[in-house]
Amino acid sequence: MSRKWKETCAIVSQECIGKDIYSMWLQTGQIAGEAVPGQFVSLYSRDGSKLLPRPISLCEIDREKGRIRLVYRVTGKGTGTEEFSGYHARVPLETMGPLGNGFPLQEAKGKRIFLIGGGIGIPPMLQTAKELDAEKTIVLGYRDELFLKEEFEPYGPVYVATEDGSAGTKGNVLDAIRENGLEADMIFACGPTPMLRALKQYALEKNMVCYISMEERMACGVGACLACVCKSTEIDSHSHVHNKRVCKDGPVFLSTEVEL
Repeated sequence: MSRKWKETCAIVSQECIGKDIYSMWLQTGQIAGEAVPGQFVSLYSRDGSKLLPRPISLCEIDREKGRIRLVYRVTGKGTGTEEFSGYHARVPLETMGPLGNGFPLQEAKGKRIFLIGGGIGIPPMLQTAKELDAEKTIVLGYRDELFLKEEFEPYGPVYVATEDGSAGTKGNVLDAIRENGLEADMIFACGPTPMLRALKQYALEKNMVCYISMEERMACGVGACLACVCKSTEIDSHSHVHNKRVCKDGPVFLSTEVEL
């Protein structure tokens, strides 16, 4: 596991790339050099009344320049994400990371991989696509408006599903897989729980290995507070119950490890 750091990072740039979707590049000291695809960072508010940091997945890692890219959705008025969206270049942000465990890239070598992202679970799949040395088929699920799609295209064929049918297959990512007759040996996925639940079942039916990155509300981000536990099939050595901590034990899990 990589080491984690808490440091003051400067915003390099920020832009709105979709409805309530923002892309931010941060200049880091140590975080970019340690990070791997599938991990996240915790951003601390500059508002003293907000004590807990906001976890945001890593979208891209530029180790050469020491930068990380975060693509996130503003979740409402008065939230940390709304605050972050108002900041511009050179604003400093307290950042802790890299946190959690990433996707097992080595395990996928030589296999055919479905890289599947849904909604705000799409961004962490971009760096995964860049670094994964395998035959990749990328399937992205959107509510309506597309974002980041073109950035995936250099790394493999991209298939899209939209709930309203405005682009690609009307429906969800599994509808796109079935409509296009797609096949793979393994799944790497990130997205909302209903999508992950359906992919877990699909993988069991097809006898496929499936790794999922779970989206949970987090508090401490380092596994101490147990605010982000999920039900697991095994007894956790930390809490001695059927729990796993998404921030510490995940966010990437073998789908058969957790209950959805």
